[in-house]
Amino acid sequence: MPDVLDANPYDALLLLSFGGPEGPDDVVPFLENVTRGRGIPKERLKEVGQHYFLFGGVSPINDQNRALLDALRKDFAEHGLDLPVYWGNRNWAPYLTDTLREMVRDGRRRILVLATSAYASYSGCRQYRENLADALAALEAEGLELPKIDKLRHYFNHPGFVEPMVDGVVRSLAELPEEVRDGAHIAFSTHSIPTSAADTSGPVEEHGDGGAYVRQHLDVAQVIADAVRERTGVDHPWQLVYQSRSGAPHIPWLEPDICDHLEERHAAGVPAVVMAPIGFVSDHMEVLYDLDTEATAKAEELGLPVRRSATVGADPRFAAAVRDLVLERSADERGQEVAPCALGALGASHDLCPVGCCPARAPRPAAAGADSPYA
Repeated sequence: MPDVLDANPYDALLLLSFGGPEGPDDVVPFLENVTRGRGIPKERLKEVGQHYFLFGGVSPINDQNRALLDALRKDFAEHGLDLPVYWGNRNWAPYLTDTLREMVRDGRRRILVLATSAYASYSGCRQYRENLADALAALEAEGLELPKIDKLRHYFNHPGFVEPMVDGVVRSLAELPEEVRDGAHIAFSTHSIPTSAADTSGPVEEHGDGGAYVRQHLDVAQVIADAVRERTGVDHPWQLVYQSRSGAPHIPWLEPDICDHLEERHAAGVPAVVMAPIGFVSDHMEVLYDLDTEATAKAEELGLPVRRSATVGADPRFAAAVRDLVLERSADERGQEVAPCALGALGASHDLCPVGCCPARAPRPAAAGADSPYA
C-alpha cells in the first residue's frame, strides 16, 4: 500500500444518518421532523415517543455516529488518506443542510456521501438522496456555490461489513447454554418496509417480489450462515425476519415479525434463537427497543433462550471498508480500472442509482443519481 492514498477528485466525505433525540425535550420535536407532512397529532407523537422515554429520551444513534466518525478519521489518518470527514443528519442536529453549508464554506467541491444504511430501498437510499437535493436547493437559494455530490455504493456485502456480523453471531451462539447451542436457530432481522416499497427497491430490472431489498438481505444472511457453519462446525437453520413496523395496519408490510417468529419457532420445538440484526449499522433505538426489549420479553414469556448479536457499529473493519469504498470510487472517477470487493452471489452494487431505482410514491428531485438535477 502506498504511503499516501489518493481520494482525488474528492475532497471530503459526508457521513449521512437519520439522527435522534438527545434528551426528553427533544423527543416530540424530533418525531415531528420524522413525520413532517403526515398530519400526525402531537398527542399521538407523545405516545410513539414512549420508546425513547424508556431510555431517558435519548437515542443512542448520535453517539454511535460520533464513534464511527472517530473510527473513520483514525483509520484514514493511520493509512495516509487525507480526506476530512463531516457529519449531517436527516432529522436532528447536526442537520444535513447546515453541514453542507459548512462544507461549502470550507471550500469542499467534490463530496462523497456514506449513508448509514447498507441496502437498497426508498427509505434507505433514495430518501437520503432527496434530502441531499433539498439541502442543495436551500444552498442554491442562498447563492452559495454548489458542490458535486456522489453517494458510495451499497455496502451490504462488503467483507468489512459482513465479517463483524459473523463474529457477533458466533459469540452469541457461544453465550447460549451448551445443551441448546447446537440446535439454535438464527433469526436474521431487518427493518420491515411496505411490500410495495420492497417490490420496487433497487434498479428497475430488479423489481419484483421483494425487490433488491429482500434479495440483498437473503444473500448476506446466507453468507453469514455459511461462515458460521465453517467456524462452528454446525449448520444452524435460519430465516430472514422483520421488525419495527409502523404505519397504517391495512397496508401490507414485510413479514414475519420477529415476535411472531419467536412464537412460531418455540412452537416448532426450537431450543434457542440468536437474533442477528443484519439490517442495521449500529445498536440504535430500534435495535434496543424492538429486539433487546420487546422481542427479548417475548422470548422470556415463552421460556425460549435468546441472544442478540452485535451490529457493526464503529468496528475497525467497517472503517477500513469505508476507506476501501472511497478509494474504489475515487479510482473509478479517475477512469482507472477497479475490482470492487463483495461477498455472496450478487456482486458489487451500482455506483450511480439509475432512473427508476427505489421510486417514491410522489416524484421528488434526488441528488447523486442518474436522475439528479445537480449533475
